[in-house]
Amino acid sequence: MTDKLLSLLGLCRRAGKIVLGNDPVIDSINQRKAKLVIVASDCSKNTAKGVLSTAHRNNVSAQVVPYTKDDISLAVGKYTAVLCILDDGFAKKAQTLICSLKED
Repeated sequence: MTDKLLSLLGLCRRAGKIVLGNDPVIDSINQRKAKLVIVASDCSKNTAKGVLSTAHRNNVSAQVVPYTKDDISLAVGKYTAVLCILDDGFAKKAQTLICSLKED
């Protein structure tokens, strides 16, 4: 795994600063704990719509990344299409890496 964003997600998981799965992510957003929401590119439309709209309502940054559920799941060690980062530092670094992906 040479991708910096996927490596960062794995580090976040090991540090315990990540929440995985649709319902836990929505709960974290509503509790104002989520700093950044990440959605896989092949996430179902209904799931993505629900998570993204909840994030928007609560002023939480949310990004659809150019990685599949399989890519993200391999990085974090659990099958998921939706996750959120709970730490400001990790979230800022992830946001920077996502922006650099979109520029390429």
